[in-house]
Amino acid sequence: MIQYILECIAFQLLFLVLYDFFLKRETFFQWNRAYLLGTFLLSLILPWVKIEALKQQVSQTFNGYPDFLWNLNAAQVAVTVEDNPSWQLTWQEGIFYSGMFLSFLFFVLKLRQVYLLKKRGEQVQFPNFTQVIITNSSIAFSFFKSIFIGDKVLKMKHDTIIEHELVHIRQGHTWDLLFFELMRIIGWFNPLVYVYQNRVSELHEFIADAHVAKENKSEQYQQLLSQVFQTEHISFINQFFTKSLIKKRIVMLQKSKSKRVWQLKYLLLIPMVLGILLYTSCEIEKKQLEELTESADEVIHKEDSLITMYNDLATERWRLLKSADKNNPLIVNLDNALKKLKARIDNEDKKNATTVKSDFKEYSDDTEVHFAVVDEVPIFPDCEDAADKRACFNDKIQLHISKNFSYPKEAQDRGIEGRVSVLFLITSEGVIDNIKMRGPDKLLEDEVERIIKRLPKMTPGKHKGKLVSVPYSIPVNFKLQ
Repeated sequence: MIQYILECIAFQLLFLVLYDFFLKRETFFQWNRAYLLGTFLLSLILPWVKIEALKQQVSQTFNGYPDFLWNLNAAQVAVTVEDNPSWQLTWQEGIFYSGMFLSFLFFVLKLRQVYLLKKRGEQVQFPNFTQVIITNSSIAFSFFKSIFIGDKVLKMKHDTIIEHELVHIRQGHTWDLLFFELMRIIGWFNPLVYVYQNRVSELHEFIADAHVAKENKSEQYQQLLSQVFQTEHISFINQFFTKSLIKKRIVMLQKSKSKRVWQLKYLLLIPMVLGILLYTSCEIEKKQLEELTESADEVIHKEDSLITMYNDLATERWRLLKSADKNNPLIVNLDNALKKLKARIDNEDKKNATTVKSDFKEYSDDTEVHFAVVDEVPIFPDCEDAADKRACFNDKIQLHISKNFSYPKEAQDRGIEGRVSVLFLITSEGVIDNIKMRGPDKLLEDEVERIIKRLPKMTPGKHKGKLVSVPYSIPVNFKLQ
């Protein structure tokens, strides 16, 4: 989700840069309005193109390590979760929803301001709009089909103001502003939503000014704009007078109408969108993917089905223990089956280690030796007195992953599951470094990386009596029940 949000903001920034540098000063107001509304919607849609297209993408290979090192260990961790987990709120989600709530609260307060003004004012019905006269006031703005106008403005007989607000009503400008108000509630943290709303609000005034200037003398209208009126600070109403906009409106009224040839500037949007689509659609070809994983698949093919069977039986045993005694014949039979499978897996592990020893001779040096062949493996805390430190290390790694695992909520919602292969380095100082993943989705990869980063400092491994860095690989199976 964070990646999606960042991409939305990045695309919005690109679209706004194009608008401010090439389109903003042109008098194609309706085109610009369509551009701003359209590109904002595009920025919300385009990132999903990447999410769909990258389903087959594989993470970059572990730089500096050959492919056979991936998934070399027979040990595998299976992490499962029920597909209807109890609802939990992370601290990030707490901040996000709190911000949404406060933004919604501010929106409701602004709506209340409009409601109270309408309730307090004198309402006069006309065929196409309702005029709300506010006593002892100089305000002038519209909201849907209501025009709020102060009695002081009416005394000056500025019918052009009414005509100006009618343009907002006829063209449905309130809907534009309310759309961005909704986006401000959902994306309260995104500053570009406010920029978009500001640009659209400016365009609304330019559109209405251009219409009124056709019907009235432009000089008189500019003089009217120069007068001071009261204003309400409500972001989703079309105000006749806003101090920060007056100068821009007068300049735009004095500006010559843009030549139609400059409408070709909008074609700049095409290469920008194509560039974004190219970025979001990048994926590795199927042939490259097969070549990338071929070596690792050859190593783990034999024991993979055994490990899957082992994990399924272990899960079933755990479920039975909830409702039956450990001496139950079913559980005893399962225990026996698990022991036999474990022995077969260990045997396959030894065979695979023998198969790749020639590869290790070419790959290994005096500073890095893989876990499968290093003389003295790194020692996991609490494994110092273990008879088999290699087995103890594997057990501790699996226990660490199981204890710290948290199935990403978004991955659950989208039904994402599968195996994430992780390869990392236990340096000659005993710390974890160079974590690399291969998996079906970045959400699962990020979760595995988070877990591996929490591994404790270890006693470094030794080979031929020297401290060495030890690459270690393990697959982590994510499964929805």
